[in-house]
Amino acid sequence: MSLVREQLFATIEEAESHLERFIVERHCSSLLQRAVESIGQIRGALTLIELSGAQLLAHETLQIANDIPAGAGPEHDEHLMSICRGLHVLRRYLEQLRSGQDEMPELLLPAINALRLAGGEPELPESYFFSVRLDQRPSISATTRLAYRDRQNQARSMRRMYQIGLLGFLRDVNTAASLKLMARALERSATLLHDHVGGYLPWVAAATAEGFAQGRLTATRERKQLFARVDRELRQMLGNELHEPARSTLKELLYLLALAGVDSDHPRQVMAAYGIERLGFTDAQLEAGKKRLAGPGHAVMHSLSAAIREELETVKDLLDVIESEVRAGSESGRSAVSDNFSRLYVQVGVLGKTLEMVGQQNAGEVLQRCVPTLSQWKDKSLTLEDLVPLADALLLVESLVAQPEGQGKLLDVPLEAEDVQVSVANYQLGEAQALLHREAYNGLSEAKRAIGAFLDSRGDALHLATVPALLDTVRGALFFLGNPRAAELVRACTGYIQRCMIEGGQTCEPATLEVLADALSSIEFFVESGGTENQDGTPEILDIAAQSIRALGWTSAAA
Repeated sequence: MSLVREQLFATIEEAESHLERFIVERHCSSLLQRAVESIGQIRGALTLIELSGAQLLAHETLQIANDIPAGAGPEHDEHLMSICRGLHVLRRYLEQLRSGQDEMPELLLPAINALRLAGGEPELPESYFFSVRLDQRPSISATTRLAYRDRQNQARSMRRMYQIGLLGFLRDVNTAASLKLMARALERSATLLHDHVGGYLPWVAAATAEGFAQGRLTATRERKQLFARVDRELRQMLGNELHEPARSTLKELLYLLALAGVDSDHPRQVMAAYGIERLGFTDAQLEAGKKRLAGPGHAVMHSLSAAIREELETVKDLLDVIESEVRAGSESGRSAVSDNFSRLYVQVGVLGKTLEMVGQQNAGEVLQRCVPTLSQWKDKSLTLEDLVPLADALLLVESLVAQPEGQGKLLDVPLEAEDVQVSVANYQLGEAQALLHREAYNGLSEAKRAIGAFLDSRGDALHLATVPALLDTVRGALFFLGNPRAAELVRACTGYIQRCMIEGGQTCEPATLEVLADALSSIEFFVESGGTENQDGTPEILDIAAQSIRALGWTSAAA
């Protein structure tokens, strides 16, 4: 086997050599023919040693090569380059296998699809190498006693909820919150449509959306299209209870669920029903492997971010030293004289230019405006007040640099205010608003958990004792954030829980609690999405919350 692999590398080098020469000498058809023969030998050897992904890549490469005529003109340049890229990826993949890495044919799909697109063929789905039996029809338990028409109406409302979450997911707006809302809507849809032929699809899709969020899968174009197809399937199911969902959609959902590999209840139930297990790799490992095959990694921006942090720390340390010297000088009645002035002048200039280099022109300009002042420090008697503008500028830059850790982008926060102190104040205001958002979100989450415990205990009202206070805190936070309608909807939920469930001792059917949970989940999504009533999608989610409150038989000015 090792001899076959060594021969493979030699044959790949031959094919690349013949192809490179043919690109220069288009009139020499024998070079193209020899390249085609070499690629054919590569495919045969890969078939012999049963490397399915590599064999498919070689096959697609050969298909393109066979379509290139002798004396090919510029119109075939893209085809020739796609063959070169395919051979490059194939060689890198075989080198990884030779170094002891496990076979992962999924790594080759980008190169395979690039060749297929060049040849006018449709792309293969990312589940192409994934095996699962799709003839399973898991039964979905019915937890509602609603009439058929009422269930259809609620299912349409849940589709609207799903579409709101889907819109945020497609736009990369608070992806985690969007996926959570999608999962909630799908899980409820599965219950409401349990007697439909395709009722299993929202059940599977809910688990996939939950796994997608928990496993932190990358929201690629193909995956966004998949969840958009789920919405179309829901529309078909609402119009025709005999509609059978596409098997390709189901397979893609199950593949992503296996890729996420999470341990929560619903995903685990779906995986057990279809007899699938976690894949031997994570999405992060898959993406890293694809980048390694394609060439140099995409860690440049991460490196720049780390370099900026190092430069920032150096400047802060120098400023701290100078502050100590100025303080000591003022106490002794002498002017501070320091060699650190020149170093600080240079470092601030370097940091400002680095920020401009990575696209943060405004942040860079803030520091550059400090440079002329710094050049005068060594010739004047400094006070602590002289250090404040630079300290404010550094605080602002530090807040900007802090963004990439959570967002995966480098310094993508715009700086609009020219006054540094105003910018810092705006940043601190944003931090306070974020704190209120977190407080509101945490309160809603705790309230939902308490209601879940109330349901599990078959109506023990002790579990609800803290819920009104929690929701009052949420209402206050939303009010101070300038969201009166959301605050009023929370007040309505609080009133229903207090009077009907706690004081009235009303026995609640599971279906009623699900409607209450729909209202709280809608408000929770509103909060997690930023909680601004003029944001795309969020006003409609409050409409769904209001509709759920009305379904409870409770009146509210906001509903």
